[in-house]
Amino acid sequence: MNSKKALEAIRKKLRGPDAATFEEFASRMDPDYFVRTPLSQIRLHLRMARDLSAEHPAAVKFARRPGGYIEITIVAYDAFGEFSLICGLLTAFGLDIQSGDVSTFSARAAEPSALPRAFRPRGAPLPRPAREKILDVFTVKPREGDSFDADRQSVFERELTRIVLLLADGRIEKARDHLNPMLAEVLERAKGALTGLLYPVEVTIDNRTDPKWTVMDVRSKDAPAFLYAFSNALAMRNIYIHRVLIQGAGNEVRDRFFIADRRGGKIEGKNETEALKMAVALIKQFTRFLPGAPDPAMAFRHFDQFLDKLLEEKTRGKAVSFLRNKGRLDLLARLLGTSDFLWEDFLRMQFENLLPILEDFRREGPGAGREQIRRALRSAVSKAREHETAKRLLNEFKDREMFRIDMRHLLEPSGSLSDFSAALTDLAEAVLEEAVRFCRREVVRKYGEPRLAGGRPCPFSICGLGKFGGREMGYASDIELFFLYGGSGRTRGKESVENSQLFQALAQGMMEFLEARQEGIFHIDLRLRPHGSAGPFASPMPLIESYYSAGGEAAPFERQALIKLRWVAGDPALGRRMEAHRDRFVYSGEPWDLKTALHLRHRQMTEMVEAGKRNLKYSAGGIIDIEYAVQYLQIQFGHRHRELRTPHTLEALARLSRLGIIPEKTEAELREGYRFLRTLIDGMRMVRGNARDLVLPDTGSDEFKYLARRLGYRDADWAKAAARLARDIERQMDRVHRFFVNRFGKPGPVAGD
Repeated sequence: MNSKKALEAIRKKLRGPDAATFEEFASRMDPDYFVRTPLSQIRLHLRMARDLSAEHPAAVKFARRPGGYIEITIVAYDAFGEFSLICGLLTAFGLDIQSGDVSTFSARAAEPSALPRAFRPRGAPLPRPAREKILDVFTVKPREGDSFDADRQSVFERELTRIVLLLADGRIEKARDHLNPMLAEVLERAKGALTGLLYPVEVTIDNRTDPKWTVMDVRSKDAPAFLYAFSNALAMRNIYIHRVLIQGAGNEVRDRFFIADRRGGKIEGKNETEALKMAVALIKQFTRFLPGAPDPAMAFRHFDQFLDKLLEEKTRGKAVSFLRNKGRLDLLARLLGTSDFLWEDFLRMQFENLLPILEDFRREGPGAGREQIRRALRSAVSKAREHETAKRLLNEFKDREMFRIDMRHLLEPSGSLSDFSAALTDLAEAVLEEAVRFCRREVVRKYGEPRLAGGRPCPFSICGLGKFGGREMGYASDIELFFLYGGSGRTRGKESVENSQLFQALAQGMMEFLEARQEGIFHIDLRLRPHGSAGPFASPMPLIESYYSAGGEAAPFERQALIKLRWVAGDPALGRRMEAHRDRFVYSGEPWDLKTALHLRHRQMTEMVEAGKRNLKYSAGGIIDIEYAVQYLQIQFGHRHRELRTPHTLEALARLSRLGIIPEKTEAELREGYRFLRTLIDGMRMVRGNARDLVLPDTGSDEFKYLARRLGYRDADWAKAAARLARDIERQMDRVHRFFVNRFGKPGPVAGD
């Protein structure tokens, strides 16, 4: 029976509301629908479509079929990318798609140039869709061990409605972000089955069979999430799916897609069709590694942007070669699913360097040493003749090397925290040395060489403080510096100035020369200089010796902060002189004002931590409790034991144990707590791209689950893995703070404060 006769036969059998709405329905469906669909099903579809509303934009019916199969009928308002999300939702509920017939019914369905979706430039928001509808009929089978009873069906319908509502608001990325964690958690339990996504996919594109649509036939090995991965690839490429015929043949899938490009036309031209084939094949394979990504939704977003770059003409060949290796796809999934800020700072800005870095990653050793970095940097900037050229080359080298270091730390969790810190510190020192060289040349060219009052050359040095001084840098650590010079005098040049003016200009020039990608990421911090923000950027040595003395102006916390001071660049003799003065001042044996120190700690805990929140730095048991405890003991015992005079926290901790000042068991517990908290802080900073925000997310949130995954807490049940992390945080911080209080007393206000 042809479609015209089928329509007439159906008209004669319909009564009441069904008959009243049939004509509109008939005009919007593909004619062959009425040939292949039984009358009872047509009536069901009519009622489901008629009952849709803004509040209830999706309707679902479930019917049991022989052999344990379930037929799922979905009628919903149409939106861009909806088919891929429905396929993903089915997979997330443990349902394997055996067959299906997916259609859009629209008054404009016959005109691909006037598609129901509004295509837009990548990244632009989607408008609210029109009232076109989709009719999807799937035959599915629950995977072994998964049930799909009435309760699960109710949850499925609720989740589907949520996704359709998000799409109705044009929030396709939000819908994907909602679905992908659910999907990835299910896929993680089916990792073995996912290997099917690595099988080649055969894609045939035909522009002759249908007068209005490009017909794409797909054959591949079947695997969970295949249809989601494939249809998601089309949606991510802004390909409109009008209809899909799904056929399972044993362990193989044979699907036919009727599609159009973002302008509503056929996909024609060799370049366009080859790019499409490559994109869908790569995204399908990338889905295989989704469970390895800490944040699967983030990984998908970034991979889509990654493909935009790879599919450019000049890099397409390299892309095929690079992504042919499944080990690289695994690496890429973990990398792209780690941090929005890592993507923004490196993968997009430095894309031309990304493929070589990723290709070399597996072949590289544990990382370059200090001298190797210095030589490589000197070579990178050696050809610079202009100051701005040197600045650009130095910062490009810095960002590229930081990416290598961060990537290795991310992807090789077996690597030690000390190796990560040492690599970042070595890079920072090399960069500072070169920056001093170029910036000093600029100010000397303008003002002449600085001289002391007696005519001798005036030296200039840089000391590190904080994490940099202690060689304990982590992700997004700032660089705390201390600029000093020999003393008063004038420069010898055409524009002679006081030494103070020249070294102020030198310090200012260095801060401008070193570009920080984000606040706190290679950001220069001078707040610990004499007189703080009120003091000059660079200080003469006589003033420093007076300021940091028994009768000087330095506050107790400044004495404590000076423990971390270490010469890092500039004149070595002046740097060693500063370190010697540090030892005389900090480890003088003068009484340590413990009450004031505990008062400062109390203020941090009460003023810098929001009620009900836990801050990994300032809360009770935060990393400051360990650092301060070690520093208090260094000041108290350092005048008698020279080996305690080190800026490195873990070295000092070990020496305190060897000297019997703290028990070996305590040293081991504090070392474990320090490494745990440092790793946790690095994980938080990578997520947020901010060195300051160290407030733990709520333990039940998705953000906390992703944090747990980044830190290696993996479980088929993500909530259980997150709960393990929460328990470990509680245990470590409680133990750290208990030691602090038992040794020094409870932090509190000073009497009369």
